[in-house]
Amino acid sequence: MKVYVLSSLKDGSQYVGMSSNIEKRLSEHNAGKVKSTKSKMPWKVIYAEVFETRIEARKREVYLKTAAGRRFRKTL
Repeated sequence: MKVYVLSSLKDGSQYVGMSSNIEKRLSEHNAGKVKSTKSKMPWKVIYAEVFETRIEARKREVYLKTAAGRRFRKTL
């Protein structure tokens, strides 16, 4: 399972998600199939991490959405 951070080429905003296939998921984001990212297309992957289990990946995804995680994402 992978956790990824996307950056909008439109306004620089970021999106954190989790998927087993980042390339497929990115194409869904850029095709407008994801409601929460549709208005800020196109997107590019700026960071990704691989985890053994879905539980570990989910914990990291939640962390990246916290204040500390946002501070970390500013360094990307």
